[in-house]
Amino acid sequence: MGIKAFKYRIYPNQEITDKLQWTLDRCRELYNAALAERKEAYRMAGKSISYFEQKRDLVEIKTDIRPEYKDIASHVLQDVILRVEKAYKAFFRRVKNGEKPGYPRFKGRNWYDSFCYPDGAGWKFIPGEKKHAKLILSKIGSINVTMHRPIEGTIKTCTVKREGDCWYVVLSCEVEVKPLEVSYEDVGIDLGITHFAALSNGEMIDNPRHYRKAEKKLKKLQEALSRKKRGSHRRKKAVQKVAKAHRKIRNQRKDFHHKQSRKLVNRYQVIVFEDLAPANLSKAPKPKQDENGKYLPNGAAAKGGLNKSILDAGWYTFTEMVKAKAESAGRTVLFVNPSYTSQACSGCGTIRKKDLSERWHSCECGCELDRDTNAAINILTLGQKHLSGRADPTRATA
Repeated sequence: MGIKAFKYRIYPNQEITDKLQWTLDRCRELYNAALAERKEAYRMAGKSISYFEQKRDLVEIKTDIRPEYKDIASHVLQDVILRVEKAYKAFFRRVKNGEKPGYPRFKGRNWYDSFCYPDGAGWKFIPGEKKHAKLILSKIGSINVTMHRPIEGTIKTCTVKREGDCWYVVLSCEVEVKPLEVSYEDVGIDLGITHFAALSNGEMIDNPRHYRKAEKKLKKLQEALSRKKRGSHRRKKAVQKVAKAHRKIRNQRKDFHHKQSRKLVNRYQVIVFEDLAPANLSKAPKPKQDENGKYLPNGAAAKGGLNKSILDAGWYTFTEMVKAKAESAGRTVLFVNPSYTSQACSGCGTIRKKDLSERWHSCECGCELDRDTNAAINILTLGQKHLSGRADPTRATA
């Protein structure tokens, strides 16, 4: 069995929208209060407050301090306390592993956008005819749901989420995992900018460039926003328009990633990627100074354009989708060291350095093919060496 999430758009009326927002605000207040209590207890007395202590105090809080919490399902409030606990556990895990700690932060209005019913109490989901359904939330009301795909398995949790001025329900379901039939095709994939992906069999996946195509529209919306007076209703509407445009780009990119990752997992048994670090690849160049302290050209403008294209492609999200789909389909995903995959000849192994502008690979051994296809073949070769026990990749997922 596995866990799968189904996300649907919901359409609350104004009264229900106000209740949802009110519930969200109260949950955010409770989260911040629970975080503040933990910080103060440690600062004043060196004491750590546990999840169970804060959960037990909810009864007293609802009775004496915040009686309005009685209008929120108890399990929703308990889940808020659990979120604080999870934030602290993640913090201590990062400290232990030597990563950047990132201490839990207080949440502003735009940084706390969901509340969860962690079990079957307090809500009910009723599928209807065709694509229509009903979501009934305790102490909130009944909400229309549009089902763009049928739900599967047994529903375990229900999360209500706000994205801009839109609302969604996310149903986490326990489903039966059904591996796909064994495929006898393997593939190496070189992710790039000119093409989103080059496959070792010579096929290419074109880069849709969703952000680049929407840049002009975004620029106009941002300019309109900058002219609005702070705190005005018109500025609020302009902010919503900018957010809507960004949400559309994100949804387009996610849809593209889902479709392409599904095609790859359905077709290939072993999928090999380079172990790239997009966050490092998209860093701004360091400033250059002469002996007098005067700043020199460092290629920041050109690098800025490249960084924008890298982030627009969304390589990390794509590879994570492939991993998730492959895990339930019985496929294997490998990540290999990217060193010299573009420079080495896939025919004879000779290293021949090439500039980024050189898009064709030509070698004295007679190997002539696209630069990215050559890299994809090298990536596949490294993955096959690992599977045969002759080399170790950076990461591997079966």
